Amino acid sequence: MTTSHEVSIPVLASDGGVRLYEQIEELRAIGPAVRVRLPQNVIAWSITRGDVVRRLVTHPDVTRNARGTWTGYQPGAVPWLSPWIDVHSMATSEGAEHTRLRRLIGPAFTPRRMQSLRPSIESAVTDLLDGLEALEDGAVVDLRAHFAHGVPTRVICDLFGVPEDQRPAMLSVVDAILATDVPQEESERITSGLSTAMHRLVEAKRREPGDDMTSLLLTAHEGDRLTETELISTLLLMIGAGSQTTIALIGNAVRALLTHRQQLSATLNEPARWADAIEETLRLHPPVVHLPLRFAIRDIDLGEGVTIAAGEAILIGFGAHGRDPSFHDAAHGFKIDRVDRDHLAFGYGIHYCLGAPLARLEAAIALPALFDRFPDIALADEENALDPQSSFIGNDVLALPVLLRPAGAVRRAEPTVPVNADRPSIVGGRFTGTESRGARP
Repeated sequence: MTTSHEVSIPVLASDGGVRLYEQIEELRAIGPAVRVRLPQNVIAWSITRGDVVRRLVTHPDVTRNARGTWTGYQPGAVPWLSPWIDVHSMATSEGAEHTRLRRLIGPAFTPRRMQSLRPSIESAVTDLLDGLEALEDGAVVDLRAHFAHGVPTRVICDLFGVPEDQRPAMLSVVDAILATDVPQEESERITSGLSTAMHRLVEAKRREPGDDMTSLLLTAHEGDRLTETELISTLLLMIGAGSQTTIALIGNAVRALLTHRQQLSATLNEPARWADAIEETLRLHPPVVHLPLRFAIRDIDLGEGVTIAAGEAILIGFGAHGRDPSFHDAAHGFKIDRVDRDHLAFGYGIHYCLGAPLARLEAAIALPALFDRFPDIALADEENALDPQSSFIGNDVLALPVLLRPAGAVRRAEPTVPVNADRPSIVGGRFTGTESRGARP
């Protein structure tokens, strides 16, 4: 599992930001796979070349199941990794076990179910924009805390029936899961807090079940189709992934568009292009860059003198694929009109993220509503880089300071838009129409 004497192995940086991207390029230039050192002296093969990423995520000799595969590993021995590899969910399972677990949660993410969530998403967006509307002109606002974070966390908590009084504690530990530079004691606290939060949710739903996904999973558990460990692990996976990726997506899209004003104008003039802006954000600024971990079942020869031995850990750079110049022209530029927008921000193959349609839908609702309500929005400091999340897994910032209405900006009167009874309209960032007041799922 670890190799302490190999001092020449590069350390994978957790400082995020520009350095996160720079290190991807450095590792890609070295070879098809590069051994890197992770916290607590964990050694893994970093994969940052797009073609090798695609090859290994579907390779028959690569598994996501560490149990009995990763040489020398003991469950719980590396606290920061526990939420990623010590759980028993569809994210760490293969074959029939993976199919069984995915089938249980799949009905929550069908296209029809996703569209049924639209009123809840619109309601969350409108409530948050109303709160921002009340702020003083010229005030600096942390858009991550007051908008990008609020939309997906409210939606996912509603979907899984998280009681209001449990949400602050749960979201606090879920927000901390991506940190990869914290002391071991802090990692242990986060892991313990995650388990406690999910068990509290389950107990609440045992006492008072509802029309939510936790209650549905609890029924599967009581029907002997889901073990207690699988139940807790699935909740952790879905609530964590269902919030953190979309928080980053919304924030990264806002930053990209505010620093590429011509492309923002093109998007505002042609609303169908919001999908292009979202996909380009996912390609260039993926919410997840490196996802731990996969493991070699047998030796894998990648060529160029590189062989991953059976039992070794593999760190797939899903976010690196979209930034690979071998796949994209001007790979490091933001271009909503590019043709080659292929990316693996939501994974690939049988482990492709079930929640990807929900993340895209939330962004497609939140972003146009934000820019419609605040057409003068600007970054509060365009000269200095924002403080990045301390992670080589996630790709986000700690705060996103903006001016919603810069001092001196003229407030625009809200337009009067006829309401179509069949589809919601947006009026000043508020949703109207018969679908905008539906019950939450």
